[in-house]
Amino acid sequence: MVKYFYKILVISCICLLIFIVAMFLYLFYVSENDFELKELVGETRFWEAQSIDTMKYSRDLAREKQGNQAFLTVIDKQVGNIAQTGATHVAICTPYDKEFTLFLKNWVAAARKHDLNVWFRGNFSGWEQWFEYPQISPEIHIRKTEDFIITNPDLFADGDIFSSCPECENGGPGDPRATGDTKGFRDFLIKENNIAEEAFKKINKQVATNYFSMNGDVARLIMDKDTTRELGNIITIDHYVATAKKLASDINEIAQAGNGKVVLGEMGSPIPDIHGHQTESEQAEWLNEALERLSKIDNLVGINYWTGVGGSTRLWNDDGSAREAAAVLAKYFQPKQIHGRVVDELGRPIENASILLADKIIMSDARGAFYTLAVVEKNDKIKVTVPGYDNKTINFNDDLLNISLNKINKGIIYRALLYLKSAL
Repeated sequence: MVKYFYKILVISCICLLIFIVAMFLYLFYVSENDFELKELVGETRFWEAQSIDTMKYSRDLAREKQGNQAFLTVIDKQVGNIAQTGATHVAICTPYDKEFTLFLKNWVAAARKHDLNVWFRGNFSGWEQWFEYPQISPEIHIRKTEDFIITNPDLFADGDIFSSCPECENGGPGDPRATGDTKGFRDFLIKENNIAEEAFKKINKQVATNYFSMNGDVARLIMDKDTTRELGNIITIDHYVATAKKLASDINEIAQAGNGKVVLGEMGSPIPDIHGHQTESEQAEWLNEALERLSKIDNLVGINYWTGVGGSTRLWNDDGSAREAAAVLAKYFQPKQIHGRVVDELGRPIENASILLADKIIMSDARGAFYTLAVVEKNDKIKVTVPGYDNKTINFNDDLLNISLNKINKGIIYRALLYLKSAL
């Protein structure tokens, strides 16, 4: 009998030892199967192209300031301020005529100094008869565009955007809404884009040529699905409307109608005839609401804010001091990159946890991991929910979030594992 109980005791001890070793190995596996949250990689910004326009200085003052050496300081200051917002591009609107080449090069040099790509948003002066230039035809415009690219290879860098004819409806043969010549307008855009693409291939530069900005109503008329496809599935609109809600709604509508991605070639506030008068704070509030809505639109791939300095929509005053709207734009041009992981009390990943952050819901993957971009402030609330676990609300204090949830119904094995983990 004693031998029998001795055997039972030995077997029980062996089983207990095996259980402990198994639990130890299991917990070791859980910890070893962990990963650095920084390994989670995703988009680093909301929009591929993030730009601020300089038209009031780079175009309107092109003739007046082109030989003014002191103006180089003004250029550098403006471009430097734009770079600090997190912009990827600076929109330079200097005309492409030979008269203005040196002035354009000064702006481009400032962009390269501050590690910015350039969105060329000038035109040949004759298209809209700027600076008393005689009007030119579409055929001449196409020839000039090809020649300008090929003879100025050093102006361009990979990643730049070249708009050969922004708001084409304002010059040349006229607005297709008035002329009725939608086919001629489409054919011109497509032909000019093809010529520009080939010209950049000849100088071995990777520059986007299909950002033909136009009024939103012109886009509705011109950018059907076939035309959008021919222009690389990009629809660029210069669009000003009274409310942020309307702006977002129009983008979705135009993207769907043309079956393409939308770029805002111009947007900003206040335009007095549209937005009325806005105080500095009201401008910032309008822009914040607009950018919050725009950041959630998958079909929006680029934004050019009009304008940096000068005019009612300015981000900086003439003396270089920033308005409140500049900080708002910078928040959205440089969103927080949030890396996180949701686990249970044992450190095991929880899949399909719902994380509510800045009015945005993200789901954890099989590793319990999640990554997102968000505009958040310190101590903003983050709520995590998943069936079978207690909900948890935490304050945002760090870009790296390790979130542990308590299981509601803990079985015997789970409790044993918890005990073993605490003991180890």
